[in-house]
Amino acid sequence: MKTTLPLTLILLLSGFSMSAQVVKDTVSKPVDSIALKQVVLPKVTIDKALTPEEAAAIKKMANQKQKEAEKMKITAERDVKKLEKEQRKLEKEQKRFEKEQKKIASAEKSLIKSKERLIKEKKQLEKMQAKLEKNKRKGKISEIDIEKENIKISKQQIKIKEIQEDIDKAEKKVNKLRN
Repeated sequence: MKTTLPLTLILLLSGFSMSAQVVKDTVSKPVDSIALKQVVLPKVTIDKALTPEEAAAIKKMANQKQKEAEKMKITAERDVKKLEKEQRKLEKEQKRFEKEQKKIASAEKSLIKSKERLIKEKKQLEKMQAKLEKNKRKGKISEIDIEKENIKISKQQIKIKEIQEDIDKAEKKVNKLRN
């Protein structure tokens, strides 16, 4: 009684473990079972003699069956090659799509950085202009210094204009990539 309980548990557990399915990660190629079968010839009994016509007919039938099996094998191989080619084509298309998505993401990221840079430069321009106006009101600045500050402001405006042109180009690029 003491040994039957553990033995039955072991048998049950081993039965469950053996009934588990094995998962395969490979792709199986279809195989034409008809093409792999051997040509079956009708059996001839010894007591019955074959006429030459019957022997020729049996031989002809065997040749026809063999040719049919070879044709089926060739078509199966052709179908397998066609499926493999289509799969490679799909994989190539998927890689191309992923590459395009990466380009779009990169262009969008570049566009965002340019816009942030434009905002920063505009703030700096406003600070420069405000500082110049403040110094003019107080009368602490000479005419030469005013001209120097105006030159700096002009350079800053040119820089902002160039950044804006870069942003326009980047937006065109992103739109082109999306379409």
